[in-house]
Amino acid sequence: MMHGEINQPNHNYINPDSPPDKNLYLNKSQRRVLLLAAAVSSGSGLAVELLLGNLASYLTGNQALAYGISVGGFLAAMGLGSYLTQYIATTSQGQQLQRELLLAVTCVELAIAPLTAILPLGLFALFVSDGAMLWQALFIVTIILGTLAGMEVPIMVRILELSDNMRQAIAGVLALDYLGGLVGSLGFPLLFLPWLGMFPTAFVLGAFPALMVSMMGRLFPKIRRLGYIGLILGILLFTAAPITIPFSNNLENNLYNAPVIKRVQSRFQRIVLTRKGQDVRLFLDGDLQFSTIDEYRYHEALVHPAMSATPNHQNVLVLGAGDGMAVREILKWQDVKKVTLIELDPEMIKIATRYPQIASTNAHSLQDPRVQVINADAFTTAPELPDIYNVIIADFPDPDRDNLAKLYSEGFYRRLITRLADDGILVTQASSPFFTPKVISCINTTIAATGLKTHPYVIDVPSFGVWGYVLASRHQLDPSQLQLQVPTRYLTTSLLQHIFDLPKDIQLVQTQVNRLSQPVIVRYQMQTRT
Repeated sequence: MMHGEINQPNHNYINPDSPPDKNLYLNKSQRRVLLLAAAVSSGSGLAVELLLGNLASYLTGNQALAYGISVGGFLAAMGLGSYLTQYIATTSQGQQLQRELLLAVTCVELAIAPLTAILPLGLFALFVSDGAMLWQALFIVTIILGTLAGMEVPIMVRILELSDNMRQAIAGVLALDYLGGLVGSLGFPLLFLPWLGMFPTAFVLGAFPALMVSMMGRLFPKIRRLGYIGLILGILLFTAAPITIPFSNNLENNLYNAPVIKRVQSRFQRIVLTRKGQDVRLFLDGDLQFSTIDEYRYHEALVHPAMSATPNHQNVLVLGAGDGMAVREILKWQDVKKVTLIELDPEMIKIATRYPQIASTNAHSLQDPRVQVINADAFTTAPELPDIYNVIIADFPDPDRDNLAKLYSEGFYRRLITRLADDGILVTQASSPFFTPKVISCINTTIAATGLKTHPYVIDVPSFGVWGYVLASRHQLDPSQLQLQVPTRYLTTSLLQHIFDLPKDIQLVQTQVNRLSQPVIVRYQMQTRT
């Protein structure tokens, strides 16, 4: 230090263990409501992240990118919001500082409330009108909500540290922040989404921060008027939540070419039934699963080549196919003694057994005494079953998401075939071999990697176009020897023997094996022929 220079004290330094200013002391109720607000803020914010990812994934089918933008963008924006709080109340001190910080956090909460409710519905409306702009809009929405969410915790810490010491303030806020995040991450998929639906959930999540402002207004006289606004806004959002259902349903109707007659939001997926005349169609997360006009073609081709390829049919395992159509075809074989169906979603079973048009189309197959229905994840449950099966039929949705790709992985097939009899047959649907040619090739390559002999084949389903399957066994099969022994509407013995002759414009190509650690099949599913 130069001679004569005076060492000036640093007025910006705060000792983390220094005692608080008694004039800024918060009573227990005030402190608790601020900590509760931190927990509610975190829980609502995390639930909104999941909601946005779920919505974009449902609309586009690209789960990885949807959650990448919604979660990654939200977290990055929270960092931006946290950074911006350093410019709030920079010159004030004492009670004026406390007043400005309380005003800031309540204004942030009051901004988050309506935006949380309205922006997801706006995204849906934008997709219906112009789907090409969805990704840009999703990014903007996550930045807006994430920036506001990122401002909450730093401001609350600053309020609390005026009363507590800094260590207590940070520890208290972060503890409740993390706890709220846990509640939000579990509450959204287990409670809000299946019980309320997507858009009512957005309005309810928006009401929470507004009601927290109301509680804060009762305990902090400095923001009492804003508390009344929070109460009114919270009530309005709760009241408006049911109104979003008919509004969003009308928007959703525009995504389909026929009137929607039933829609269910389960824990696992969005189930929609449409009807035009006698044509009832089932959609899962926006993807067509079948049309009652021609579903028999798809299901006969899924079931009967496998059943014809083995002399034994006593015990059959079906994975997916909760609509009951494949089971209907299986039960045509008189020597079938038991069919075990593993379906993830109980709501799908309810529709297949209780909705008249679907139940009559599947011939009430799921109520046959030979059929056992297990609601579980086939990935974990099927390989652990105690029985050995003559035929295993996998009818999963197309592998356009990571959580579906595991059902087409080498690891899953290796574990699954431990339940297959020595002369047993495995068959799986394999997407569109014309528009996504690498998918059927990848499934064929992946099953072959387990040591099974594979036999890909294709048929034509008017609703889908050309559709592919892969049949596999431990022993080489001769398709020319297959005989159709049950009544059908589409397949004949001659056709059965020739469906394994792939058309010239549908040929297998070299692909990687689909593994749990490297789900390449998702990329192949996205590479459509144009």
